[in-house]
Amino acid sequence: MSPAESFPLYFPGDARRPFSSEVATRRFAKVAQLEEGGRVLELGCGPSGPASVVLAQEFGCSVVAADADETMLIHMRDRVRSLGLDGRVDVRRVDLRKPVFREGEFDAILCQGRMFMALPDAFGTLRPLLAHQGRLGITYPVRVGRVTPRAVLEFWERRLGAPLLLPRELLQHLALAGFEPESVESLQDAELDAFYRELEPLLAKASAEQSVWLREEMALHRENNGKATSSYAFAVGRRREPGEKPPATRDRG
Repeated sequence: MSPAESFPLYFPGDARRPFSSEVATRRFAKVAQLEEGGRVLELGCGPSGPASVVLAQEFGCSVVAADADETMLIHMRDRVRSLGLDGRVDVRRVDLRKPVFREGEFDAILCQGRMFMALPDAFGTLRPLLAHQGRLGITYPVRVGRVTPRAVLEFWERRLGAPLLLPRELLQHLALAGFEPESVESLQDAELDAFYRELEPLLAKASAEQSVWLREEMALHRENNGKATSSYAFAVGRRREPGEKPPATRDRG
């Protein structure tokens, strides 16, 4: 299976995704400096779109909650209607790997716990949709810990079609793609354990073809006795313009 065929990375539709909590959404909104009237695209909103709801209710943003699964979108539309957010949250069906929007349409784009494209494709596709100073928040696998077993590295290279990055290398890729890196966080051991435990019973509903990668990923994690050697990271970068001067150093020395 080629990297193009393996994306989006599969999770069962009703699974809780990494970095999709209300707390994580609020952190993103603060880093992204979102304010009343800010235009946000939540790419891959899922059935309940917690990020869209938080951004609309608490920050006054105008949100496009986008997904490819019509069943999920039906649930999301029902939730938006029940909360009286019809004027704030626009629920749309889109091709998650080729979203069609106007250039510079959004002040922020948020991809929580979903990975639709290889990293270069994601940056190249989403950066033009951001306004000047717009922020991108994106989830991607990373390697963590002092030593990463060869089997883990080989698995993710087959999965992604590229070497597994350290969190700081993910920020470097952001910089090379025209962003000013602003923050990165990864799931810790206990968080990753909980994530996999919640996923396991949901895999019974999935076909073997859909879940084969995820089952191998979980098996490799367990071989290391629950000590994370790979994890998921959430990185935020600000759209940087050509010729823009780097930010002033905080070092007074």
